[in-house]
Amino acid sequence: MQVNLTERELDRIIEMAWEDRTPFEAIEFQFGLSEKEVIQLMRKNLKAKSFRMWRKRVHSGVSQKHRQKRNPEITRFKSSRQKQISHNKISKRK
Repeated sequence: MQVNLTERELDRIIEMAWEDRTPFEAIEFQFGLSEKEVIQLMRKNLKAKSFRMWRKRVHSGVSQKHRQKRNPEITRFKSSRQKQISHNKISKRK
């Protein structure tokens, strides 16, 4: 994985990866990282126990990270109450 990410981008990717309702496709859309690359990034940047907890959660029934686990009626990457973000790499938080 040869991706040069700023600290802010890295933090946002990790945050998105932890969010149950944010699919891997959303991370790939915004940052160009495949699921495999996100897993490698998480393994490298989290403590071993935190990584194991994250992987367990991703594969549980709680997480909707994988498209096949999502309700087919969900066709968006973000909440309907979230402000419009047009293909930005980073959300508009300060």
